[in-house]
Amino acid sequence: NRLKNATAELAASGPDTFTLKLKSPYGLVLESLAKESSPVPFIMPKRIASVPASQAISETIGSGPYKFVQADFQAGVKATYLKFDGYVPRKEPASAFAGGKVVTVDRLELLNIPDSQTAVNALRNGEIDFLEDVPPDLMPQLKDAKGISLKSYGKNSNMFTLRMNWLQAPFNNVKVRRAALAALYQADYLDAQIGDPDVYQVCGAVLTCVSPYASEEGATQIKTPDLAHARKLLKESGYANEKVVVLHPTDLPIFANIAPVTAQALRSIGMNVEIQSMDWATLLSRRSKKEGVDQGGWSIFQSNMSSLDLISAVGNPNLDGRADSTYPGWTHDAVMDELRSRFAAARTEDERRELAQAIQRRNYEQVMYVPLGGYSKFKGYNAKFADLVDAPIPLFWTSPK
Repeated sequence: NRLKNATAELAASGPDTFTLKLKSPYGLVLESLAKESSPVPFIMPKRIASVPASQAISETIGSGPYKFVQADFQAGVKATYLKFDGYVPRKEPASAFAGGKVVTVDRLELLNIPDSQTAVNALRNGEIDFLEDVPPDLMPQLKDAKGISLKSYGKNSNMFTLRMNWLQAPFNNVKVRRAALAALYQADYLDAQIGDPDVYQVCGAVLTCVSPYASEEGATQIKTPDLAHARKLLKESGYANEKVVVLHPTDLPIFANIAPVTAQALRSIGMNVEIQSMDWATLLSRRSKKEGVDQGGWSIFQSNMSSLDLISAVGNPNLDGRADSTYPGWTHDAVMDELRSRFAAARTEDERRELAQAIQRRNYEQVMYVPLGGYSKFKGYNAKFADLVDAPIPLFWTSPK
């Protein structure tokens, strides 16, 4: 959207080239066009790109080296992809999403196995060849398994996050948000959910600790909290014992222990907290509600996000300061929005670095969101997938030989 607002003209200049003319400075053109995380700016066939925005797209195709098999698709159960023989890889080595993409399997079936233990057993027994996300507590079952490898997607590949609802009391009051922040402690979350210091990383950087602009200024939650100070802040805020509803997804193991840590931390400073448990699909529906907690609304939800979704000062949804922000939590801050606009228009790295630092400070001044710590996701696989390109998410191709 920001690139579009800065665009004067976007037009085809040949059968496979186009010209982009800007009406105002925008320093993130390549980052916008080559964005790695969802929603990804794929190039669509003309017949699909021409569909009016008001009309749903009914056709699903593959991308690059794979073709999507519509007839096999079962939502939430299975998706099938076939090697696309008409695809010609680039000649250079693969580098995450870039470079040559060589497919070495003819058919790729992606299966949803809700129970993690069942998925690990299937990998050990040769019923599946690749497991996208091996829970930390199940890794020992695969470490010595014959023919199975475990590999990290990279340090701080994911981060736990916490969002407060700015529309409803008590978190419509910035002083209450600051008091709550002062009570939180990352190590409690990471020990409860991950448990292995070799897998998790304490990190208070709002753009993640893998960002070139990483900073932990203002991140009090990475240190042992001063609960007496947090109680003092809460008293000064005028908190009137309003109920705080913490949404707790119970069907995803990677989230199971997060909400209780939040509830305990807030209760320890005198807040009236209620945990409401539900499956993840219900949580996604609930968090869109803008009504008060007595009408099915909420106060806090936690999530985990790929660093790819957090690393951009413009793309990170938790930092959206526009009044019409649609990301649940509905943060609105004109100062943050101006900082992000200036970041997008910046012409030099020095200027971006300075603005990123200001964004870090503003996040914690207003408590737009709270990073709860990073961790490394691990994939498990057999020899068939040993040569897959390294990336923060599964990419099923290798390099040209």
